[in-house]
Amino acid sequence: MEYKNVLFEKEGKIAVVTINRPKALNALNSDTLKELDKVIDEVASDNEVLAVIITGAGEKAFVAGADISEMKDLNVLEGRAFGILGNNVFRKIETLEKPVIAAVNGFALGGGCELSMSCDIRIASEKAKFGQPEVTLGITPGFGGTQRLARLVGMGMAKELIFSARTINAEEALRIGLVNRVVAPEALMDEAKKLANTIASNAPIAVKLCKQAINRGMQVDIDTAISIEAEIFGECFSTEDQTDAMTAFVEKRKLEGFKNR
Repeated sequence: MEYKNVLFEKEGKIAVVTINRPKALNALNSDTLKELDKVIDEVASDNEVLAVIITGAGEKAFVAGADISEMKDLNVLEGRAFGILGNNVFRKIETLEKPVIAAVNGFALGGGCELSMSCDIRIASEKAKFGQPEVTLGITPGFGGTQRLARLVGMGMAKELIFSARTINAEEALRIGLVNRVVAPEALMDEAKKLANTIASNAPIAVKLCKQAINRGMQVDIDTAISIEAEIFGECFSTEDQTDAMTAFVEKRKLEGFKNR
């Protein structure tokens, strides 16, 4: 499928999804969100893809935010619909069975920060900038920012960043736990691909189930979460990957690869 605002490339077992509106600093308008939604569906149905990287085109921005020129004249119902569109797409990314890495190459503000937070792992360029500046525009974060930021960095820090609209650099994002690591700009995609390939080399069903266990467990109390883990752990023993890998381990031989079932 051809896309106008999003690039989709496959490199072996990895899919690279690039928001491609560099002249608009990759701002998210409705068309881009709808294309991203379709790309994620395409990734989900492609059994060859075992890990995903999301990034932005150009050197300046990952995603500088939602498209303000589209938002400024929305009424209440239209504003709510736009928020629901963005939230639905980002939730689809968050619940995608395959691990998703955000390679943040520049500004990740507003909707861009929210997009990065819907991914499982965030790797930031030293030039990356993060923030939720919505209150300077008379709105709240609308694509999950009030919820995911608090879950990632704690309620107090999330409130400070959202209430103040302060932009932070990559090092501060690392310090507060918003990103996993910071690398030189020229090394960003190599690092993201290296991690994606490492993940893709492991048992795909087990990785999928780990993501499911973490995501589900974080929404409930610890006793319920442990029950979820036990259920998912047991499910692993129905897979050929478990049988093959443990047999190879006991027999002290190298496993040739997982069957991706």
